[in-house]
Amino acid sequence: MLSRQFVRDHPDVVRETLEKRGMEDEVDLDAILAIDEEWRSLKARGDDLRHERNEVSQRIGDLKREGDEEAAQEAIDRSQELKAELEEVEARSDELEADLEAALLELPQVLHESVPPGESEADNVELRREGFDDLRDLPDPVVPHYELGERLRIIDEARGAKVSGSGFYFLTGDGARLEHALIQFMLDLHREQGYVDVFPPIPINSKSMTGTGQLPKFAEDAYRLEGEDLWLCPTAEVPVTNMYADEILLREDLPLKHQAYTPNFRREAGEHGTETRGIVRVHQFNKVELVNFVEPEESYDRFDGLLDEAEETLRRLGLPYRVLEICAGDIGDKQSKQVDLEVWAPGDDMADGPEEGGRWLEVSSVSNFEDYQARRAGLRYRPERHESAAYLHTLNASGLALPRVMVAVLEYYQNDDGTVTVPEALRPYIGGRAVIEGHEPVGESALGANGE
Repeated sequence: MLSRQFVRDHPDVVRETLEKRGMEDEVDLDAILAIDEEWRSLKARGDDLRHERNEVSQRIGDLKREGDEEAAQEAIDRSQELKAELEEVEARSDELEADLEAALLELPQVLHESVPPGESEADNVELRREGFDDLRDLPDPVVPHYELGERLRIIDEARGAKVSGSGFYFLTGDGARLEHALIQFMLDLHREQGYVDVFPPIPINSKSMTGTGQLPKFAEDAYRLEGEDLWLCPTAEVPVTNMYADEILLREDLPLKHQAYTPNFRREAGEHGTETRGIVRVHQFNKVELVNFVEPEESYDRFDGLLDEAEETLRRLGLPYRVLEICAGDIGDKQSKQVDLEVWAPGDDMADGPEEGGRWLEVSSVSNFEDYQARRAGLRYRPERHESAAYLHTLNASGLALPRVMVAVLEYYQNDDGTVTVPEALRPYIGGRAVIEGHEPVGESALGANGE
């Protein structure tokens, strides 16, 4: 969150940020400034009242010692008046402070100067494409992952919907093995990059959700456990970032790099409700998350390093992708800067991809939050043992989100005979298998009309 001092001292910067993000109608900055001004006025009035009451209390004792009972009683009456007014002022001050804290939670992060202008995702800037110089020979046509997964019997959406509802699915046989292989491959890769593993709890309390910025804005997208102040993990960013909430790290601890594999749960089922087939937008999905804690002056160098670390996953898998700088109108509320990695899915019929067809699927958002999350969660470090603690900077990226990587593998590595070649980087994790050939059907429903 932005500090009240920053908002007070730099209202023009905050107002410009709201305008760039297209949020000037969503957040009433003038109302926030008015609350802050009234709160400061009441705090000053409270200080004056306490000072006067202390003086009156001292005078009461002096008057009693002097035997002036009438004057002493007047002073006592005045002390009671001051007490009553002080209680009223403090109650209103506490109310205003709560309103101010709630309002500050709604303010977005100030954008880094390098963020391109724009109103929507259409204005995002493509920085480069990778992996398109030597594409595989693809079948014509490329079969979409949901049809291929059904033919190979490695993705079962129907039984997933039967068990849990729409937006859930089973991976079976080699589909499940491929998912496990991707997870282990990513974890091993990021260990090479200096990441320390964390296996966090999946239920997360509201304080932690607020600390990273999921609350209050995204409450409707999350799953809350009935009767508990707990939410199902929407991303490992939340528990891992909050590991050190309200603690003080040391300078020698930084940069601190954690990775975590978790299942993730989100209510959002599709873009405008149009995406109902396949595993691109689902309610439960696996992800390996990369979380970094750094000194402020190092955060943008670390941002570049984090982008490269996430990209390395796609490079080793041999998947074509692009790097997209997110514009002011599309960037997340918490981010000061964001660059997305989008993998190419050549078989998808929602074509918006390269000339070859297919479309782009976001598999990682590389984000710098500067001290936005640190202020909300109380994440500080001590630059030197004798110095005051300061807020550190947080960054994160997916390393990567599994379902869309699975989609890209199935579509990009499929063969003319309907099989799928296993990327070389994954073969050690899937028993040396080079090709996924699929499985036989199970159950009476798989039999023909004559029961054969």
